[in-house]
Amino acid sequence: MKELIETIVKPLVDFPEEVAVTVTEEDNRITYLLSVNENDIGKVIGKQGRVARAIRTIVYAAGSLQQKKIIVDIRD
Repeated sequence: MKELIETIVKPLVDFPEEVAVTVTEEDNRITYLLSVNENDIGKVIGKQGRVARAIRTIVYAAGSLQQKKIIVDIRD
């Protein structure tokens, strides 16, 4: 899943080398923390959050077979 998020985000940003995904797994959920350069945060979120929503939708669909809740958090 980490690779999927990186594959989606890297072509969108100006600084792909600064894209990092950190995974935190707890009892009932998995959190993916996406970090990008502060100049790229707008590109990853998109107008009215459309790009971020699309990224989350793809990740949720890819992880739908897991029994844990998946959370995608975007930070600069």
